Amino acid sequence: MPRVIVDVMPKPEILDPQGKAVHGALPRLGFDGVSDVRQGKRFELQVEQADEATLAEVGRIAETLLSNPVIEDYAVRVEEPA
Repeated sequence: MPRVIVDVMPKPEILDPQGKAVHGALPRLGFDGVSDVRQGKRFELQVEQADEATLAEVGRIAETLLSNPVIEDYAVRVEEPA
């Protein structure tokens, strides 16, 4: 069965306090070279088939349930089998 991934991230202009907290902790833990961190959400949906109609429906799900379109962007993609 195909797996569709929905990645939800704060819009670039929205402050991300959780991402800032992680970014601030990295140097204290010895991790250098990371210039920014944004924290988001990932949803994995098992679907019968990953055709255009299904992906459009997942897009509607993402827009109405999985994200807040006022402050978040989302991307829908099909995960390729390993």
